[in-house]
Amino acid sequence: MPDLRFIAVILLLCGWADSHAESCPESGVAVQVLGSGGPIADDDRAGSGYLVWIDGRARVMIDAGSGSVLRFGEAGARFEDLDFVGLSHFHTDHSADFPALLKSGLFSPRRRPLRIAGPSGSARFPGLDDYLDGLLNPDNGIYRYLSGYLDGSRGAAMIEPRTVGGDAPRTVFGDADSALRIDGLRVPHGIVPAVAFRISAIGRTIVFGSDQTLSNENYVEFARGADLLVAHMVIPEETTGTANQLHAKPSAIGEAAAAAGPDTLLLSHFMARSLEDIDGNVTAVQRHFDGRVVLAEDLSCVAVNGGD
Repeated sequence: MPDLRFIAVILLLCGWADSHAESCPESGVAVQVLGSGGPIADDDRAGSGYLVWIDGRARVMIDAGSGSVLRFGEAGARFEDLDFVGLSHFHTDHSADFPALLKSGLFSPRRRPLRIAGPSGSARFPGLDDYLDGLLNPDNGIYRYLSGYLDGSRGAAMIEPRTVGGDAPRTVFGDADSALRIDGLRVPHGIVPAVAFRISAIGRTIVFGSDQTLSNENYVEFARGADLLVAHMVIPEETTGTANQLHAKPSAIGEAAAAAGPDTLLLSHFMARSLEDIDGNVTAVQRHFDGRVVLAEDLSCVAVNGGD
């Protein structure tokens, strides 16, 4: 007689996968959340990560926080389909799984180059070039066995890095005539250099605001008119102290969204402190922004339909 306890566990696990995985549409543009959590392992969520699906393929990945590569596989994404990876900054909950993504990619048939973008550095944080060198340098990199990504050797796809710094946006993928164009803008996140990304694909626009205080005067214009704006609601409205120097309060998120005017605002990158009174924090956003608000969950998918 079969072990009924074993069968129950299998059914439970299958049910978990079915209830948490959400398929993105086969046509058009959609954003899938790989990780909607923060740096502390107390929220049942992976660290920050997102996919942009275009006509059924995951073409863009933004951030690779802890656990996001597991979600990448659960989403059915393929390394060979990626055109671009954007790393907003080098906190672990946004970048720790990037080496795991590269290792996984060695088992794919991909050989074409992969464009990577991230921030320029500061005295206290590395820029993208130093980050990649620290990981992949063939002589002293932490993951030197993956050094083929630096020059396309050893069966690896060559990385093409682009850094974003200064006050003005920079195009890091494509050009004005491309069906897929990605721009980056440096945004304030305390002492940590960080980047917001604006993605334009087949007539739709998505802005990933990243972790920031929303004090960059150029950000609202950068985000203006997006079909979907992704904002990180890390702290509750009543927060004081150091966290205010790193993140925007919900009311500030609402004010920025109202000024930028997206069709949909996707709130993400939650921590236990912002989830404790999630209704109150969302209300603080909605006092200023009267458009559609969606709360991110790992593996949830949001179709980007614009005004359709």
